[in-house]
Amino acid sequence: MAYKTVSPYTGEILKEYPTATDEEVKKAVDVAHNAFLAWRETSYEQRAQVLQKAADLLRERRTEYASIITKEMGKVIGEAEAEVDICIAMFEDYVRNGEKYLATRTLPSDKYGKDSVQLLFQPLGVLFMVQPWNFPYYQIVRVAAPQLFAGNTLILKHASIVPESAAAFVEIFREAGLPEGCFQNLYLSHDQSEIVLADPRVRGVALTGSEVAGAAIAQLAGKYIKKSTLELGGADAFIVLEDADIDKTVAWAVTGRHWNAGQVCCSSKRMIVVDSVYDEFLEKYREGVKQLKAGDPMDRETTLAPLSSAAAKRDLAKQLEEAIAEGAKAEEAGIELPEHGNFFQPTILTEIPEGAKCRYTEFFGPVSQIYRVKDEEEAITLANDSPYGLGGSVFTEDLERGKKVAARLDTGMVYLNHPTAVAADIPFGGVKNSGYGHELIDLGIHEFVNIKVVANSPIDGEF
Repeated sequence: MAYKTVSPYTGEILKEYPTATDEEVKKAVDVAHNAFLAWRETSYEQRAQVLQKAADLLRERRTEYASIITKEMGKVIGEAEAEVDICIAMFEDYVRNGEKYLATRTLPSDKYGKDSVQLLFQPLGVLFMVQPWNFPYYQIVRVAAPQLFAGNTLILKHASIVPESAAAFVEIFREAGLPEGCFQNLYLSHDQSEIVLADPRVRGVALTGSEVAGAAIAQLAGKYIKKSTLELGGADAFIVLEDADIDKTVAWAVTGRHWNAGQVCCSSKRMIVVDSVYDEFLEKYREGVKQLKAGDPMDRETTLAPLSSAAAKRDLAKQLEEAIAEGAKAEEAGIELPEHGNFFQPTILTEIPEGAKCRYTEFFGPVSQIYRVKDEEEAITLANDSPYGLGGSVFTEDLERGKKVAARLDTGMVYLNHPTAVAADIPFGGVKNSGYGHELIDLGIHEFVNIKVVANSPIDGEF
């Protein structure tokens, strides 16, 4: 596969990178394992110093690093800077709390007595990271911050359209003082992932990406008996109940669907609106979408970015054509788009027939699905009628009611009166075809540590 930096705004090929050889891949695993043998012996204080320095470098060069994201995958510069900010916050969460997350626990035992059992949290070894292009830094740090603090070492296979973002993090960690070999970036072909996972010194794999990619990596992980976590796609429900503040709800709906040009696993893709406020919501949503401004993603006035690649634009257009062929009503926003670049006209789908394939499709771009439902019960039923279970939202002025609705949604995350979001101190993860495992806080760091039981069992005790 070709690793290239291609501007989504101009289409210009800015730089190409050679794919690694098989020998380079095998050598990288050797280097990562040898680095692990030393890194696992370092103190939490030493590891925290590295993560803090990485955070400091990002803070000092915030716009410089953000511009790499914008150049490679088209994210508007303000959103790219916000991505840098959350990376800083994730690093610093583990600087503050990593030692606490890994602290030895003592357990009482009816058999052996009080405090007779310990749980130790110890690093596993070399981990493989397979990451996507839509959040080129955030996806790296979400795994790297906890697992480097835990004492593991990492090999990264990033998406082929963001090679410079991947290389940037090698340099950040080098400058932060991370020992050589603890974090390596390789420009791998898909097939070379098996070389990495087949090595017994590689102990796990964390993937964020498509269902197809997730299934392929999970199959390899199963073949070689490796721990895996998967964060895959989503078709998040955005439920609007009759007592919601419609103006504020619409504003969040427009933002929730169109940030990062709609290319977010946990963006608000299916608006499910109760009948009594449906017409008002739809009319105001139309007007909100028409206010989006497409243009140069480096221009701070731009609010709608181009899609990440020409292929992404083609795929979305094909999905939309299929939805229309199934009977969905499509309404374009009609905003002005630049003549060049991978821009896609924001489109609203309504009157989507029951049983239509597009009801169960993830539209990765500025296409909104809006459903009219009779009441709260029907909204919950429709929200759960999806192969995905990543995030979701419930909009209501009655928070207790919102919590009860949230508890009934078959999804990994639910936000009340806000689109599904991300934060450094809130865990992230889904269910069903959205994957398995968690990232961030103690849940994330515990995914790839050995939780070892040490029991003080008296020599004269019974078996």
